[in-house]
Amino acid sequence: MIALNFLRLSFLTLGLSLFGATGFAQDKAAEYQPEVGQAGKDVVWVPTPQALVDRMLDIAKATPKDFLMDLGSGDGRTVITAAKRGINALGIEYNPDMVALAQRAAAKEGVSEKAKFTKADLFETDFSKATVITMFLLPDINLRLRPKILNLKPGTRIVSNSFTMGEWKEDGSTKATEKEGCQSYCTAFLWIVPAKTEGTWQMPGGGELTLKQSFQMITGTLKADGKESQVNGQLRGERITFKAGGAEYTGLVAGGAMKGTVKTGTNSSEWAATRKGS
Repeated sequence: MIALNFLRLSFLTLGLSLFGATGFAQDKAAEYQPEVGQAGKDVVWVPTPQALVDRMLDIAKATPKDFLMDLGSGDGRTVITAAKRGINALGIEYNPDMVALAQRAAAKEGVSEKAKFTKADLFETDFSKATVITMFLLPDINLRLRPKILNLKPGTRIVSNSFTMGEWKEDGSTKATEKEGCQSYCTAFLWIVPAKTEGTWQMPGGGELTLKQSFQMITGTLKADGKESQVNGQLRGERITFKAGGAEYTGLVAGGAMKGTVKTGTNSSEWAATRKGS
């Protein structure tokens, strides 16, 4: 009987030890705190100042109608801030400890329903459902992601903390100030994915619009009524604006068709074009 009681006591002690070890491990996981400058898969971790997070969402004009994806979401502050504005947001982060940290922060702020996080590789992630993408990545990472971004739906807004997209000139920028508590990495850049317009377009009455495109900038020629005019303009998402032959054209691009209004002096009329071969 003494031996049996001793055996029971030994198992009880072992069970309590294992339970204590498990609890200790959980406590250690909950205590995880990232260090500024710590290494990640592609970049080191440096948090975006909260004042700039707010400005990034502002310049993107993000609303509850949007779906936001934050690339390299770190401690989750951008996703959580978006969720507090009623926006469904998803953070993509490679470090599982950071993912868990962000999930706990979202729960603490009461926004877990709208603020989601997942462990994933940026280069293997599908961005196609996003209408707003935010990021704080290095220039070479931005350039590697650029072809994928340019294939997103026209009008998708991209906002990057501090770093640009090479020769793809930004559509806007914003800056947080020292008075707002921002000491470094205080500028963000906005790009709006442009529609694809390069090629030849047929216009009613036999006119022909030939366009060359460099990101959001367009050039080309317009042949109409026996005349040829140079075209210069730009795209802002699916919106197109260009001048040709003293007239100003504005409109919307929808796949293989575009239409809008043309103004010459005080006169205005409608115009339309269909991509040749479509």
